[in-house]
Amino acid sequence: MKAYRLDDFTSVDDLHLHDELPPEPQRGEVLVRIHAVSLNFRDIAMVRNQYPVPHAKGLIPTSDGAGEVLAIGEGVDSFKVGDRVMSTFHPRWYAGRRPINLFQYGYGAAIDGWLVEQKVVSQEALVRVPDSLSYEEAATLPCAAVTAWSALNEGAPVRAGGTVLVQGSGGVSIFALQLAKAVGATVIATTSSAQKAERLRELGADAVVNYREEPQWGDRVRALAQDLGVERIVEVGGPGTLAQSLRAVRPGGEIALIGFVSPEGGHINYLDLFMSGATFRHITVGSRESLMDVAQAIDVAGIKPVIDRVFDFADARAAFAHLDSGAHFGKVVIRCA
Repeated sequence: MKAYRLDDFTSVDDLHLHDELPPEPQRGEVLVRIHAVSLNFRDIAMVRNQYPVPHAKGLIPTSDGAGEVLAIGEGVDSFKVGDRVMSTFHPRWYAGRRPINLFQYGYGAAIDGWLVEQKVVSQEALVRVPDSLSYEEAATLPCAAVTAWSALNEGAPVRAGGTVLVQGSGGVSIFALQLAKAVGATVIATTSSAQKAERLRELGADAVVNYREEPQWGDRVRALAQDLGVERIVEVGGPGTLAQSLRAVRPGGEIALIGFVSPEGGHINYLDLFMSGATFRHITVGSRESLMDVAQAIDVAGIKPVIDRVFDFADARAAFAHLDSGAHFGKVVIRCA
């Protein structure tokens, strides 16, 4: 069996392929033949040694995978051989309030992840793949789709007629755009590329702001939202975008704090923070229940995950490098079988 391990945190060259013994499922466990894995920004952050959660060297990276059940252990009653399944991002967060020990079980950070040909997983850490999705499409859901779902539905859910701002064209932002449009919300997107702007419009964005042409894009977003500001911001940039998000948000709106894709940023003006009246909600992906909910929503609405490019298993390093380049639109996927 082939498995990739990240032996250090200096570059994608630290990702090495290993020959390992195939695992066997024990009681309550499922053996999965992995067909596809998708990459997230956290995987690049680990390669750069910039991931803010403790992460160990030598682990199999990645958190998001989909595959076929090859065998089941004693006592497994949720799945049978041949079922199509996908991972949950947090293997020990089933529903409800976030567990306090969440990061002790993070794939690729604290325990082995999914960039491997076969993996044994607890039956409680898997969800069925909707019939409408391929393995490659299903592999994009566990982190990006669940994060977008949590950003739009934790607290007061976004409803028809609501206004949402998404930043850029990564996996979380595109899923947020698709899910928000599915419930009838107005969506404004930011990007730095005219070509990406056109593709965002094709996906349903009602307006797109080029942040390179308009560095003070927060004021432009507010103007586009009837000079009131948007009700929900899916904040993936972090330090580099939060100051403008404060100018774009409607008084009493919500900023869902998700990532740090833009790590370099200016000073946050306290008065802007105070006067925004915004609620700041920390999003840490979501639970198994959330994955089940968003999978059902995607299936019913007929949403197709946007995949930028699919790499072969042998080209995993190239997949990481492509994501790191920032040239992608949507998700980067590795086909394992």
